[in-house]
Amino acid sequence: MSEINVVPLVDVVLVLLVIFMVTAPLLYRGLDIDLPRTAANTIAPEERVVLTVTKRREIFMDKDAVPFDRLASALEVLKSRSPQPAVYLRADREVPYGLVVSVMDVVKRSGIERLGMVTEPLPESGGDQPGGARR
Repeated sequence: MSEINVVPLVDVVLVLLVIFMVTAPLLYRGLDIDLPRTAANTIAPEERVVLTVTKRREIFMDKDAVPFDRLASALEVLKSRSPQPAVYLRADREVPYGLVVSVMDVVKRSGIERLGMVTEPLPESGGDQPGGARR
């Protein structure tokens, strides 16, 4: 027989790969330090809410469905719980622009000033720009 049997080699390599994949996340640890304790909390927890508008024009506040006519009251409750909540708006690209602007208007009218838009970054090729434009 003049050929080398590579099946055992592949088996060993796959087992090693699985071992490294399992142990690699466990190897990273932060530095062990003993932090001092204080009575005053210097960092205030920030209330963050994600508003999602789906293709079917459904609105979700985090994971809870909220009808458009009740969105203002839900945001008022959020505003009463936290003085400066941050709202992040995620809208499907198929959602009409007018609906997104209406949701933004409800957020602003409820007194929430911190409104962010969640987007996905363009791929490195740059071919996904509107109108087919390339860099």
